[in-house]
Amino acid sequence: MDTIKIILIVIGAIALVMVGMWLFGVVAALLWLALKIGLIAAIGYGGYRLFFAKDRETPRLEEKTPVAIADLEETDRQLEEYKRKYLPK
Repeated sequence: MDTIKIILIVIGAIALVMVGMWLFGVVAALLWLALKIGLIAAIGYGGYRLFFAKDRETPRLEEKTPVAIADLEETDRQLEEYKRKYLPK
């Protein structure tokens, strides 16, 4: 009776190892497939952004409306008032 139990335990251990290796293979294959799909998607998105997304505005340093000299004088006056009030002498 003991030899039958030992043989069944060995067969069960071998079956368990084979199922574990099969699961590892399935998971590894799915991860490899996800990596390939991700690389293809990244290349496709980069190509789309490079060739077809021409609607972007170019950055500008200034607005279209010019700054009036009166606005600059008001700013200078406010800066001097701030220096006089809050900065230590």
